[in-house]
Amino acid sequence: MVLHVRGVLLPDDEVRDLWLVGDRVTFTPVPGAETVVDRGFVLPGLVDAHCHIGIARGGAPITSLDQARALAHVDRDAGVLAIRDAGSPYPYPELDDEPDLPRLARAGQHVAPPKRYLRDIGVEVDATEVAATVAAQARAGNGWVKLVGDWIDRGVGDLAPAWDADTLTAAVRAAHDAGVRAAVHTFSESAVEIMVRAGVDSVEHGTGLSLDLVDEMARQGTALVPTMINIATFGGIAEQARSKFPGYADHMLALRDGFPEVVRAAYEAGVPIYVGTDAGGGIDHGLAAEEMLLLHEQAGMAPIDVLAAASWGARAWLGFAGLVEGGLADLTVYPEDPRSDLRVVRAPSRTILRGRVIR
Repeated sequence: MVLHVRGVLLPDDEVRDLWLVGDRVTFTPVPGAETVVDRGFVLPGLVDAHCHIGIARGGAPITSLDQARALAHVDRDAGVLAIRDAGSPYPYPELDDEPDLPRLARAGQHVAPPKRYLRDIGVEVDATEVAATVAAQARAGNGWVKLVGDWIDRGVGDLAPAWDADTLTAAVRAAHDAGVRAAVHTFSESAVEIMVRAGVDSVEHGTGLSLDLVDEMARQGTALVPTMINIATFGGIAEQARSKFPGYADHMLALRDGFPEVVRAAYEAGVPIYVGTDAGGGIDHGLAAEEMLLLHEQAGMAPIDVLAAASWGARAWLGFAGLVEGGLADLTVYPEDPRSDLRVVRAPSRTILRGRVIR
């Protein structure tokens, strides 16, 4: 069945008619199409660019495809029609083209240092094995590798790089040699500097970024996915760690408190920023709208730029075509203009995925 959509198309900001023929968009009228949207503001489907449908609530790996489906459905029902799974301990390539699931860009398992990451989540390897492991995980994903750039080092009582600078740099090179992009988890100042200068493709979290590094990211086109919802949990992490690692606790609080200004500086410097919630483990799914609001309210991003970071910009970054001639038939509709009141994104009035009405 061919669907007809009419509304204010963003970012074009004009009333347009679209016809959805299967999973493709056309602006050429198709007689007999069913009109499913006749008003409102139409966006290319939202993206959660840092999400984990392979990790269950509480942090354990999922154990079945049905669990992954259920988590993806929560995001889908909130208007998220494309997900970048930034590391999964459970392989699920079978879901890449499943009709009622968001489109998936996937990393394999996190590549992590031994006994210095979340239990059972990453492939934990010594420095000598990192490059080979990156190549293997490139094959397990469909375009991305996820590196753990730092974590607490209990020997020093604070955050520290996962491996030495040469190993981290070689890891990025191994990803690129394998034809995929590299994303890095990093909180600390030292690790994020190594990774940005190594040419990593995206910085996840990035609390330790400096003004110099922000400028370097802008020059290189390195993306930032701030996951501000995740950073808000640093208080609880610090409280749990304080008795054994007071220096680490203080560091985490300082990183949390300074983070809105870090993201603001990145935004003002022209760093590509994308919406990601870090859903999975300690963060619930379906919170992309809340992340969008934090980027606006705390980091000062203009609503139109937040919308780009969650919709057409993020889709282009991940290789998912937007609402253009021949593009993908994914769209989210809102009854009011989200540029005037970004809170509108909490309640889409219509969601269409792969040319099928979901809501």
